Amino acid sequence: MLSLFKITGNIRNLKRYLNIVRVLSSYGFDQVFVMLGLSEIVERSRRFLKRDASILERFTAAERLRMALEELGPTFIKLGQILSTRSDVIPRAFVLEFEKLQDSVPCFSFEAVKKQIEYELGGPTGNFFSSIEPDALAAASIAQVHRAYLLTGEVVAIKVRRPGVVELVESDISALMGLARLAEKHIPSSDLYDPVGLVREFTRSIRREMDFTREGHTIEKFKSNLLDFKGMYFPKVYWEASARGVLTMEYIDGIKVSDLDALDCASYDRQLLAHRGADVFLEMVLKHGFFHGDPHPGNVLIMPGNVICLLDYGIVGRLDEELKNFLSDILFAIVGRNMDEVVSLLFHAGDVPDSLNTRALKHDLFNFIDGYYEIPLKDVEVGRMLQEFIDLISHYNIRIQPDLMLLTKALVVIEGMGRNLDPNFNMVEHLRPYMERAVRQKYSPGKISKDINSIFSSYVSLARNLPRDLKEIINRINRNKFKIDVEHRGFDRLLNDFDRSMNRLSSSLILSALIIGSSIIMQTDKGPQLLGFPVLAFMGYTVAGVIGLWLVYAIIRSGRL
Repeated sequence: MLSLFKITGNIRNLKRYLNIVRVLSSYGFDQVFVMLGLSEIVERSRRFLKRDASILERFTAAERLRMALEELGPTFIKLGQILSTRSDVIPRAFVLEFEKLQDSVPCFSFEAVKKQIEYELGGPTGNFFSSIEPDALAAASIAQVHRAYLLTGEVVAIKVRRPGVVELVESDISALMGLARLAEKHIPSSDLYDPVGLVREFTRSIRREMDFTREGHTIEKFKSNLLDFKGMYFPKVYWEASARGVLTMEYIDGIKVSDLDALDCASYDRQLLAHRGADVFLEMVLKHGFFHGDPHPGNVLIMPGNVICLLDYGIVGRLDEELKNFLSDILFAIVGRNMDEVVSLLFHAGDVPDSLNTRALKHDLFNFIDGYYEIPLKDVEVGRMLQEFIDLISHYNIRIQPDLMLLTKALVVIEGMGRNLDPNFNMVEHLRPYMERAVRQKYSPGKISKDINSIFSSYVSLARNLPRDLKEIINRINRNKFKIDVEHRGFDRLLNDFDRSMNRLSSSLILSALIIGSSIIMQTDKGPQLLGFPVLAFMGYTVAGVIGLWLVYAIIRSGRL
């Protein structure tokens, strides 16, 4: 069991770690733990494992992993949802399957809701609310929402964090980080996927989502960014009744954007809504670099006056100036069929492997562009085009910034809603003014001057620091302090296997010695007798038999006869 404690030193979480092994193994993923050097745990768990063979036969690996994540609970469901935006990291079949993950779970009791609110706000619910409706409006793995009334009479929606969910998530994060480190240590090709980096990215995301004060400030930031944008509404946050585990917002009564019949009955302008939604999303992305990361139809409500209101700000994306410039440049290069520029941009902004086949990449990029060349612009779906582009470069193990992956998925959803509202919706028309503005800004005298100053400052800094750095390197060499770290991936696993083989060989030698020694004693008449034979010979044969049976059992259980 010692291998298990390589995952973490927190013994209190041992039960959770064993449950993760049990669930993943029951869905046919026990070989993963063997690759991570945890074969001892797998061998011990198999005796308690109840595996349904029909599951392995009826479902694909992607389906089985999605089912395992659902069984493991909130943390792993959220992990799968985040991975569904990372087609540059996991195969497309798993992306499509993880998109089906739903974090809807049964509601927790109203008594637990009141206790949680009182704990977070530091006083009885009556100090903040005149009444709270016991039936939840919605329930998910992290929180559930109830309608309530403030003492001043305003109708509000209270988002309450599930009791114990923080402790569960932190325990799961600890286990995931341990497994990620084992993957980096034992799996040579894991550096292509950066498992520790992925877990860190996931940790930041889920901790932000569990901190409702951060979500409240996010709402206010969106409201401030889009203050002059007509046709958008953001719910008010009531800070006096909010905390890290409770968020009290204005209750929004509207029609879901996907309910076309209700929108038509209320005489809303669907074409206007489609155009307004596209404009506000592009404004978030290309002007402010701060966008809603989960704009699915359930989070978009339509209010009187064709006003759009977004809900659930737990997941947001951020694009800095460099990433916004990369997005603009890559779109221009694709439209201009400039493959050399596309490859150059990928080398600059992407995580490119040393073994990249540049010629094959250019060939595939030409084929990709040719597929769109004859399509009228009004029929081009920008989000899907970006998704296909990312799928293509992912084939060459080129990784893209996570926020750009999130943007691509959100853009696909926005375009889908736009075409659902207005069959003639064309995202390219909305994108064109922003792209033209980006070009003007890129080649403006002020921007060119700023870039030249930045480049000049970088070279000045390099020239200033270079003599000092070279002197430091030479001094280290002279003092024999210059070190080069070499990492042997998988070496520990080789040592463990070698150690196990040597133990079995030693046991075999002891077994042979016991049998030979007992046989020699059997030929003598020395010592106590039993049924006319020496007792020491009987004892030697007995010990040899026990060791032999144990050795055979261990070899058979390992599956390597």
